[in-house]
Amino acid sequence: MVDTAQRSSNKTPARPTGTPAVTPGVDTGPVLIAGQSGAPTIDLESLNRRLLGTWADVRLKARELTARPDLQRIEGQSMAEHRARVLGQLKILAENGHVHRAFPAHLGGADDHGGNIAGFEELVTADPSLQIKAGVQWGLFGAAVLHLGTGKHHDAYLPGIMTLEVPGVFAMTETGHGSDVAAIGTTATYDPATQEFVIDTPFRAAWKDYLGNAAKDGIAAVLFAQLITDGVNHGVHAFWVPIRDESGTFLPGIGGEDDGLKGGLNGIDNGRLHFDGVRIPRENLLNRYGDVAEDGTYSSPIASPGRRFFTMLGTLVQGRVSLDGAATQASAMALTIAITYGSQRRQFTAGSDTDEEVILDYQRHQRRLLPRLATTYAHTFAHDEFLVKFDQVFSGTASTDADIQDLETLAAALKPLSTWHALDTLQEAREACGGAGFLAENRLVGLRADLDVYATFEGDNNVLLQLVAKRLLTDYSRRFASAGPGVLARYVVQQAAGRAYHGSGLRSLAQVLTDFGSTARSVGHLRDAEVQRELLTDRVETMIAEIAGKLRPAGRLPAKEAAALFNANQDQLIEAARSHGELLQWEAFTRAVETTEDAGTKQVLTWLRDLFGLGLLEKHLAWYLINGRLSARRAQSVTSYIDRIIVRLRPHAVDLVDAFGYSPEHLRSAIASGAEQERQDEARDYYRGQRASGQAPVPEKSHKPQKPAQSPKAG
Repeated sequence: MVDTAQRSSNKTPARPTGTPAVTPGVDTGPVLIAGQSGAPTIDLESLNRRLLGTWADVRLKARELTARPDLQRIEGQSMAEHRARVLGQLKILAENGHVHRAFPAHLGGADDHGGNIAGFEELVTADPSLQIKAGVQWGLFGAAVLHLGTGKHHDAYLPGIMTLEVPGVFAMTETGHGSDVAAIGTTATYDPATQEFVIDTPFRAAWKDYLGNAAKDGIAAVLFAQLITDGVNHGVHAFWVPIRDESGTFLPGIGGEDDGLKGGLNGIDNGRLHFDGVRIPRENLLNRYGDVAEDGTYSSPIASPGRRFFTMLGTLVQGRVSLDGAATQASAMALTIAITYGSQRRQFTAGSDTDEEVILDYQRHQRRLLPRLATTYAHTFAHDEFLVKFDQVFSGTASTDADIQDLETLAAALKPLSTWHALDTLQEAREACGGAGFLAENRLVGLRADLDVYATFEGDNNVLLQLVAKRLLTDYSRRFASAGPGVLARYVVQQAAGRAYHGSGLRSLAQVLTDFGSTARSVGHLRDAEVQRELLTDRVETMIAEIAGKLRPAGRLPAKEAAALFNANQDQLIEAARSHGELLQWEAFTRAVETTEDAGTKQVLTWLRDLFGLGLLEKHLAWYLINGRLSARRAQSVTSYIDRIIVRLRPHAVDLVDAFGYSPEHLRSAIASGAEQERQDEARDYYRGQRASGQAPVPEKSHKPQKPAQSPKAG
């Protein structure tokens, strides 16, 4: 990439003509420009390694693949062409072994769960359709067999899944039930006379829907259904069900439809499936957590139906893990494109009679992009910690019930934040690039369309945050694990509603923060990491405690009214959960700053972390003022210091996106290729040449025409 932006690294310490050292009207204090003595510089190589994370080498190897043209999306293809291309790309991935890391070593895998997700997430740079279709085949369909089946299923089914000989469908979602998996309508009723399960979708809303590989390519499915034997419903279990023959025709009793054109991800053949008296052998039950004997007797190593259900779903959490990482990658790509373009595109002669200004030098443009860059860094560091936790649980090194619950809570907290942030960032980046951002060749609109559904699949974001809120309330006690709203409301009433859920005392600490009497001293206080931590933590703790207090009357109410009371506080619960996720990301960012060794990089990352942290305070400023956590003067200083930080970060903006490590082959965006810089240089050289030669036309407003000579008066 070519640019004229202020640079912080030792490689290109130049500052372009026309770039202001400070933003007018902002009290910045001394600001050191990149290249000046004493200014911090970024060690790009080490920062890039930090951003790549624990599985850096896996990610780099994956990027070698995604830089290949034959694995990349071709804009403008028809849906049929796009689907055919993505299926062919899946075959390349299977032959390469890129998607096999999580599978058992004795079948050709590597038993590397974290590395598998890290490599998989990188596929979003090639084509989100490729990433998601690969996720359906190996991350959902294959993972369900791996984690819900036993050895006999692994040996029978995984080899064909790994090679793509058996393209498959993950048949969980139904038209009438998406996030509420426990209530799905499809049934698998055991017939002891034939030792078979009979699969039925008894009504239209029970059709399996939105399923990748269902419309065309899938020949087998892992199907989730209510297991019924001896007249007892033992809840949702998973079954291996063949759905098509070798010619691609549905097997008897099975039907389906194509979901057709979607708002994005049209390289995936999403479709619907329905079943009418379809019989499968008893052995097709994936029986790690529940089994049926020949006579129809049900058994399970987990006695509690609720705990059994959540354990089964918990083994499939990797979908949420990978979406968190892929969405963060998309945000990073969008900001790389927009900030690169913004550092080259010029508009308006604000500070010069001749040269137009680089648009990234305008405060509003910086305000649009740099806070989102800070948030993307926070998501990146939080995701790597999340991925380490995932790997520990699935490798067995940290797989207690508490570890598993922590992983599920992390997934439910982080996936909503990163997917919403990606959609927001892609849209803002598109607008920041003007008309150029609307062109398909510059990737932003395509990525925005493809990632739209990330906010609702693998769990609707709002539903996931409700799960987080429930876990926060559970910190008052471990007495409930899967309680409904009425039970939950009645339980909370029994607790000390004013107690901070960590019992840390930070709530009272935040309440007595004093006002130092001046904006400058208030700023100094708020940029202290411990103060940011206290304020962010206090918000979560106080919100949970207040909600518990509001639920106090539920203990005296009938179940229906108690549920209604809980529902009346649902929005606040979700907001508390969202704040909890933000706190997790801030903590991860802070740990990354504290372990950074290079002094210049650490300084810049500290500013970036402060921008993220103070941005959260600014976002929730009304809450902090209403609840007396900040004085009016200190609240004002939040915005003031954010403006100061942005000025300090401006010289490092291009380095901070270059550190993500995307090559032009990954971005494939004309406006981030250096073409804009060439156009600007050409235009500036043209006008400079005109001025030097004296051939430049005079602007009308400065032109003073000569008065015409008067004719002599006649004698």
